[in-house]
Amino acid sequence: MTRVWKWNRPVTVREVLEDLQQERSIAYTTVMTVLDNLHQKGWVRREAEGRAYRYEAVSTRAAYAAALMNDAWSQSDNPAAALVAFFGMMSEEQRQALGDAMRIVQGPVSAAAPEGGESAPRAEPGGGESAGTESRTAVEPESAESAPPADRPAGSAPDGKSPASGEGGTGR
Repeated sequence: MTRVWKWNRPVTVREVLEDLQQERSIAYTTVMTVLDNLHQKGWVRREAEGRAYRYEAVSTRAAYAAALMNDAWSQSDNPAAALVAFFGMMSEEQRQALGDAMRIVQGPVSAAAPEGGESAPRAEPGGGESAGTESRTAVEPESAESAPPADRPAGSAPDGKSPASGEGGTGR
C-alpha cells in the first residue's frame, strides 16, 4: 500500500515493480499477485488499461491511520483512560498537531484571550499543567499500511481475512 499511496494516483504493476526493484529483487508476478489480493480485499480499485490494470487506493493513508486509531480506542473498556494514556505518550509536536486538528474540527472559537495577553497553561493528560516545555518520549504508532479502509474495522476484510495475511510485503 505504501507504493500505491506514494504516487497518489492510479499505478500499474510495472510502476510498482520498478520502484521496488530499486531496493530489492522481486518478481513481476509477486507484485501482480499482491495488488490482485489487495483488490479482492477491497483495499484498492482497478481499471483496465489495455492488457494491464491501473490500481488506486480506496482510501487515503490518513484515513487508514484514523480507522486504526478509532478501532483501537473503541476496543477499550475505559475510553477516557485510553485517551489519557495515549495523550501522555505523545511528543510535543504530536500534541500540537492534535490541537490543530481539534481547532479544525471544532471551527472558530469566539472566546477572547485571558486578560493580560497571556495564554492559560495547557492541561497535561495526567491532570497537571505545562507550558509546553516538558519533553516526552514519542511512541511510534502502528503502521498505517496495516489499517483497513475507513469504512471497515481493523482486522477485517470483505473475505474475512486479515489485511496482512499472505501478502508478503504489501507495505512496500
